[in-house]
Amino acid sequence: MSSASRPLASLALAAVCAAFTAGSTFAAAPQVKTQAPGYYRVMLGDFEITALSDGTVQLPVDKLLTNTRPGQVDKALKHDFLKAPLDTSVNGYLVNTGSKLVLIDTGAASLFGPTLGNLLANLKAAGYQPEQVDEIYITHMHADHVGGLMAGDKLAFPNATVRADRHDADFWLSKENLDKAPADAKGFFQGAMASLNPYVAAGKFKPFDGNTDLVPGIKAMAARGHTPGHSTYLVESQGQKLVLWGDLMHVAAVQFAQPSVTIQFDTDSKAAAAQRKLAYADAAKQGYMVGSAHLSFPGLGHLRRDGAGYVWVPVNYNGLK
Repeated sequence: MSSASRPLASLALAAVCAAFTAGSTFAAAPQVKTQAPGYYRVMLGDFEITALSDGTVQLPVDKLLTNTRPGQVDKALKHDFLKAPLDTSVNGYLVNTGSKLVLIDTGAASLFGPTLGNLLANLKAAGYQPEQVDEIYITHMHADHVGGLMAGDKLAFPNATVRADRHDADFWLSKENLDKAPADAKGFFQGAMASLNPYVAAGKFKPFDGNTDLVPGIKAMAARGHTPGHSTYLVESQGQKLVLWGDLMHVAAVQFAQPSVTIQFDTDSKAAAAQRKLAYADAAKQGYMVGSAHLSFPGLGHLRRDGAGYVWVPVNYNGLK
């Protein structure tokens, strides 16, 4: 090697050594093991819709789903590269109409285990404060939908009026129903009471009965079956529609292809299945956007009919500016 080429060779060797050194340093960095804040926004006409994640919870859906044959659930999950217990999203939806800030469902807070309870933090990460929420609409009073109403012993949303169907309130807030419920069902009543009663005491709970116009652009629609007063919410702006289903369905890999499959959490499984079939057919026919509490976050998309069942088409990602 000539004396002139030696400096170049030395520089090349130094660069290679530096690359290996840097690589080993980066590989030693600790894994973070957390997700980004769980919020996702879309526009619906003039309304801003923000999906909020409360987290995920592992559910033994192979044991919880009913009106199905042995092995049918496992086969459907495997088809979608899933298995039980299934990581199941819990979603809420924030609607900014321009004049009202409305939250639909509040997540579980501490009522459903340590992997949930993130909705309030994600609402703040999304640029809002709980004090700004004007109205809260509850699809039904199961713990993973109402637990987030409270932050410890304080109202999590001190300026909000809470609304839900009277049939759910009469059922879940009844001490008589709590007393006669089997031991493994008492927690449903206790969670609802702990979450709703402080708002009742503060004069901030205002029930409705069935199909009801709530604020301009948002309407409650009776969809009873999963619970006695289960409601969906129609959000509409500039001719664009979003229907928020609550718990009309739970497991996409199973219940879109097989709408008759029900779940043990249903108060009236036959009525719940009938409501699901009606909702699926209407969404597929009209083509509007839907959102659901337990679809993989953000749980927003469209439904397309496929033979006797349906196919779920998630919203296309949009990096809003």
